[in-house]
Amino acid sequence: MRRFLLYLAVAIAVVAISAAGIVFLATDADALVRRPETISPTAIADAKRLFRLNDPRQLRGGQTRKVSIPVALVDTGSNHLATRFGNGRASFTVTDTTAALRVSLPLKISAVSRHVNLEAVLSAANGSMALSTLRVGRLTIPPHLVVPALDVAARLWGHEQDWRLVQGAIDRVVIAPRGRHLDLVYTWQPELLSRFRTLALPEAGRPHLEAAQRNLAALLGFRARDRELALGEILQPMLRTDGDDALEQRRAALLVLASYLAGRNLATAIPEAAAWPRPPYRVITLQQREDSAQHFIVSAALSAWAGEPVADAIGLYKELDDARGSSGFSFADLAADRAGTRFGKLLADHPQRIDSLLSAPLADADLLPPLSGLPEFIPEAEFRRRFGTMDSPAYRDLIDEVERRIDTRPLYRPGP
Repeated sequence: MRRFLLYLAVAIAVVAISAAGIVFLATDADALVRRPETISPTAIADAKRLFRLNDPRQLRGGQTRKVSIPVALVDTGSNHLATRFGNGRASFTVTDTTAALRVSLPLKISAVSRHVNLEAVLSAANGSMALSTLRVGRLTIPPHLVVPALDVAARLWGHEQDWRLVQGAIDRVVIAPRGRHLDLVYTWQPELLSRFRTLALPEAGRPHLEAAQRNLAALLGFRARDRELALGEILQPMLRTDGDDALEQRRAALLVLASYLAGRNLATAIPEAAAWPRPPYRVITLQQREDSAQHFIVSAALSAWAGEPVADAIGLYKELDDARGSSGFSFADLAADRAGTRFGKLLADHPQRIDSLLSAPLADADLLPPLSGLPEFIPEAEFRRRFGTMDSPAYRDLIDEVERRIDTRPLYRPGP
């Protein structure tokens, strides 16, 4: 018995030492990728263009398409996903014949901070790209083991069907000439659309969305049609929660309210929403402006669901796009976007500050500072003449003024 215990202790020690050695080799003291989490308006424009050209609602099952994806968009998207889901950073670069994805994820082991650094290199082979090198820290993983490992991981995490659909849809990926784009050839499978919807809006969250829509319909139903409503009158009761999943209830409320103010029908994304009550039309304003309410809520919803950089980039893209049209660039709209983005981030990261805000009647001034004096209706040519680029001191001065005004609201002042 004594000998057995000795063997067992030695075996446990060997396993522990081996595990510690693997962790040591698979992690590094420093991050391989260091960069800010930013998303440019150009990335938003590229994503919008790609979706318009490859709208899954317009594709037929079995249809083969080729899409040209800017490398810069893949790089930005990779970094956003690493930040959003792992609090890390990522980069994607290409040469004429190779593509490299690098990801750094922070890892805290007891009091020691380490980084999981992953580097995957894909090389041209047989008319497509194939994984040629995979390193995790100082460990090199044989490429032929990667797909079986992903098969096992997908099965364990309950995404085996999704993984199979993606594998079946992607025919080949090649680097386009000059290395600025990836050409992706895919065969559309209609099941992918329903799976994307489920991943973006899980079934478990649908009851919250339905409850929020019913709540909005009820709140607007007994308001007079000819009276403008201040956003706080609707937002405060919409954000009241019942139960332990306050964040999910509030995110659902923002999404429903954003869809309503943007004039979008939730049924286009969630077919069963067609049976939910439709809120009647009412004018909802913020600082006596209907457009400010729209900008604020849409940005808040984007921030709460997709993250602050996405919301900021979409808000700026919208203003740059407006500058080319009839309405022109508006720093007032940008202020409403930015305040909404910060509201959505607080809702997700500091719910106690939202709880405190909702404990008293919600006024416009709680959500958005005065907008007087912020330039508006600036055509593209005038914008270029006055500000040049978004890196110019004149433009940065106005952005700093927007942030300074927002900081004057108690809700947005730095702090826990």
